[in-house]
Order: sequence, then C-alpha cells, then structure tokens
Amino acid sequence: MDGAVVCADVDWEALKQEIREAAPSLGIDKIRFASADPFVELRGILERHRALGRESGFEEPDLDKRTRPELSLRGARSIIAVAVAYPSKLPNPPKSEPGARRGIISRSAWGEDYHRVLRDRLSRLDAFVRERVPWAETVWMSDTGVLVDRAVAERAGIGWIGKNCSIITPEFGSWVFLGEMITNLPFSPDEPVTEACGSCTKCIDFCPTGALVGPGQLDAKKCLSFLTQTKGPIDDEYKEKMGNRLYGCDTCQIVCPHNRGKHAEHHPEFRPDPEKVKPLLIPLLSMNERVFREAYGASAASWRGRKPIQRNAVIALGNWRDPTAVPHLARVLREDPRPVLRGTAAWALGKIGGDEALRALEEARAAETDAYAVREIERAIARLKGGAGDAAPAGADGQPDRSSVACPQ
Repeated sequence: MDGAVVCADVDWEALKQEIREAAPSLGIDKIRFASADPFVELRGILERHRALGRESGFEEPDLDKRTRPELSLRGARSIIAVAVAYPSKLPNPPKSEPGARRGIISRSAWGEDYHRVLRDRLSRLDAFVRERVPWAETVWMSDTGVLVDRAVAERAGIGWIGKNCSIITPEFGSWVFLGEMITNLPFSPDEPVTEACGSCTKCIDFCPTGALVGPGQLDAKKCLSFLTQTKGPIDDEYKEKMGNRLYGCDTCQIVCPHNRGKHAEHHPEFRPDPEKVKPLLIPLLSMNERVFREAYGASAASWRGRKPIQRNAVIALGNWRDPTAVPHLARVLREDPRPVLRGTAAWALGKIGGDEALRALEEARAAETDAYAVREIERAIARLKGGAGDAAPAGADGQPDRSSVACPQ
C-alpha cells in the first residue's frame, strides 16, 4: 500500500489529540503543531541581525537551513513543537560569605544537560508517532539544530516571543527548553498564542549590559550569557557587569512578571545540586580537567570546557573584592599556563588591591612574557599605585541590580 492510500486512512485530528494526551507520559510538558512552511519573515530578521553584527557565532551560518524546514526533511509538511519545563528556584542555597565566596550557574545548566534530556523526549515522541504511522519520516532537533527553536515554538503556539527574546508560556513562563520534530505527516497547525508583554520593558531595563537593544532584539556579543561562554579575554566593562556569573545569565528572565511564581521541579533530571550550581569560587581555580568533568561533565555548562568557567571564577573573585582570595589569584598569575587566565587574575588583583596584591603583580611583571598578560599586569599595578581602589560591590547577593558589579544569587 503506497503512502497516499495510507495517508487517506489516517484520522490526523484524532492522532493529534492522541499525541497531546500522551505528552506527559513522554516527559513533555507542552506539545503543539505548526506548518513546515518557510519562515519568510524570520529570514529578513536574521539578515538584518547579521548585517548589524549581532550574531554570537554559535548559530547555524546557513540562513536557508535556519528558515526552510524542507531542507532538513524533503517533503516536510508539519512540525511538532515541544516544551519541557525546568526549575527556577534553588532550594536551600548555600551562603556566599567572606572567605567563602561563591559563583552562580544559570538555571538552564542545572542538573543534566538539557540537550540530552530533549533528545530523549524527542526520541520517545518519534517512537510514539512511528508506532502509529510506520511510514512517517521525521527529523528532530533542539538548540543545536538548524531551525530557530523560538520561531517554531511561536508559530506552533507554545508561547510568544517576549521582549527578552525568550519564549514565554502561560503555564511555565520562560523557564522551558524547546525542541521540534519536522515530519512528512500533514497535521493541521495550531493557533499562535497572543503576545502579552504589553508595555512592560523590565527585561530591557535590567539587562546588565544593554544587550537587549530593543523589544525582541538582542546584540548577542554584549549578552553576558554569550560572554560567559567565550574563551578569550573579556573587556573590563563586561567583567564588572558579570558579577559572580560563571555560566549564563538569568536576569532578563528573573525580572519578567510572567515568571513570577513559576517553578517546575517535576523533572528529576533538572534538579540542581546546590554545591555545583552555586559553587565556591576558590576551589574552581585549581580544578583539573578530570575533576571538572566529574563535577560538570553531565551539565550543559561543560560544553566549552573548564577554561571559561575558571576565567569567570577569577572575574567573580575580583568583583567580590575579598582579600582572602589574593594568594589564590596570585598563584594563578604566577603558575597558570594560560595567558588569558593570568591576565584576568592581574585584573582581579587590581580590583581587590592591597600590599599583597601589589607585590604579586610586581613579581609577576618581572617574569611575564605574554603581551596580553603583561598589559593587564601593568594596568593593575598602575591602578593600585595610583590609589584607584574600588569600593565593595553594590547590590545584594541574590537580586538583579542595575549596578555594574551586582552579583546575582
């Protein structure tokens, strides 16, 4: 029996309803359907975004692949969009105290790597569909796929794209991971959700770096979530605004009114280990690759390796300006084989200040040969000798703050 005859025998609306009803058993919190037509309007948005230099570099570079589902699956007729909720609150968070300062990892990297979890959920969905329609053809993806997850989710009615560029769902706010399955099955599309941000601009107002340059417009290169994942040096203006962030940034979601009271803890894979997601900073400085993989190998925060997180820990210690960190930062400055880490440690010592920090900087200057590290050491020495010491960081640990050195959570 060929596909056309089989197709005629399938009650697609009944199958849609069956898939919706099965979603909880598949570990999926929300499931909706969209057409596989090209994303024509999105193509124009992406072209303008690229022309303005606002891409992060982590995206799929081929705009055709990002906007034309049929390039991922020949004969594509519909897309099944899914959302899986994750927690927003850390139970019994450990305190960050003088001598025991801590960093924070974004909620999107709590628990098991969401890429693995979404692959598992989409695999279950794929098996469910194929059991009922053996001739189904599918291609599924999440985050690292070629399609723009938010655009698919918006078209399908999972939620609307907020001014912070996140999909906001009525049920879970923006605390959701997204995925999609392109298929040759002719499911009817669902209606989009009405945008409900209204006149609210809190996400734009509180963005630490001004990366949200307009409603739904992000300059990725200014976004702290992006910057925490880079491997090179970070400009001083962004170092100060990073606070104690080690991976990612949740500010634009924390301040969103639609996220108030939204907390999903029913997926055990995403339940956070407080000591891992709010870790002590000083031990991170000497963490070798084996220990890092043991602690964070299953987390989404591990995909760029330990260097960015260790660099960010150095920055966080500088922003905390805790003098007890000086000998540990001095060791990084003296012994770490990576120039970026040495230069960043020089910056942090210059922020903390004091005679011990100045001695460490002057000793390192005599031995340092890398141009970047030398420049950072000399700048830090000039700052300390010029008496440009910094006050303690503004903002309370745990709250979004407009100040440049606020340390969130």
